[in-house]
Amino acid sequence: MQCDTLIVGGGIVGLATAYHLTQRYPAQRVMVIEKESSVAVHQSSYNSGVLHSGIYYKPGTLRAKNCRAGKLAMQAFCTKHGIPFEICGKVIVAVEPNELPLLENILARGRENGVACERIDASRLRELEPHAAGLEAIHVPEAGIVNYRRVCEKLAELVTAAGSEILLETRFHKLRRDNGRPLVVETSRGEIYARYAITCAGLYSDRVARRTGQTFASQIIPFRGEYYELQPEAEHLCRNLIYPVPNPNFPFLGVHFTRMIEGGVECGPNAVLAFAREGYHKLDINFRDLGEALCYRGFLRLAWKYWPVGLGEMWRSFSKAAFVRALQRLMPEVRSEHLVPARAGVRAQAVLPQGQLADDFLIEASDRVINILNAPSPAATSALNIGSLVVDQLAKQLD
Repeated sequence: MQCDTLIVGGGIVGLATAYHLTQRYPAQRVMVIEKESSVAVHQSSYNSGVLHSGIYYKPGTLRAKNCRAGKLAMQAFCTKHGIPFEICGKVIVAVEPNELPLLENILARGRENGVACERIDASRLRELEPHAAGLEAIHVPEAGIVNYRRVCEKLAELVTAAGSEILLETRFHKLRRDNGRPLVVETSRGEIYARYAITCAGLYSDRVARRTGQTFASQIIPFRGEYYELQPEAEHLCRNLIYPVPNPNFPFLGVHFTRMIEGGVECGPNAVLAFAREGYHKLDINFRDLGEALCYRGFLRLAWKYWPVGLGEMWRSFSKAAFVRALQRLMPEVRSEHLVPARAGVRAQAVLPQGQLADDFLIEASDRVINILNAPSPAATSALNIGSLVVDQLAKQLD
């Protein structure tokens, strides 16, 4: 098998990259390989379905830039191809006085990133979300919701319609270089010869990148986020999207309420170490994955730094009552009987040896190979722009 550019990974970033390649270089033969039996099986489907505004991210970073441009590109793509989405808005709610300075910091960052947002008082918050409790909030009217799996299915359709190929149930094993000759990619279907290769392997991005010959410091640590769903009779409690002020002592956003584009309201997630890279259930254990995490000094330093809050996250994983109490900070009327267990997702997060989360998208280019090493939220919102950015980097070698 031969192609011009081989893409490893059939998630939303890999498919968006393939789509931009076929649009910009129609004569190129692009091939996408995916180990699952369909596209978008993991993070691209197990996400919150939010069109993020870019309010949280440090100005000037790839996350901030690509989120803003990517959101507009995603809205235009969905409009063109008839994929339902809704610009419903969200509120970021301060429930305690000590959160008010943090709220102001978020507002300043959002405005610096060009996000339409405003600080509102409790009465305006009750107009937007009558059942939310808070002293003040930030209203972000441009946040939205969409089904990213449907986006992936349309991207896959467009890629194949352009004459390129998506090989499912095809595992990547290794990439070999041979003195300027075509790259040799070893897969479960045999060898594929390619002029260029791009890896977008999500939960396995570090392992795949190493098998292309690239060295780097970070390692992927899988964090499971668990959700509950509101019973239909309680869905009126949440109109759109309700978020807390992020805890500055923990590197995740905290539990929140998310209305879904196809109906229903999800509540969560928490953030706990997954015992497998595809550990969607509490008892899913892969001893290789778990051993890698527990023996990695970056994770050990991260766990030591955040262990008090981390224990609380783990307790919420096993205690519905604790999960409900966390939700009641934002919405006091929520009761345990309103909630039923819902899906869980696993987030691929690159952790640095110093014990810090990699706080930006990481894209590394070498001779004829580009590896996407870290693409956490808002990667789905940003996917079309990330794909274009990757093609820009490849174009330097193509040209």
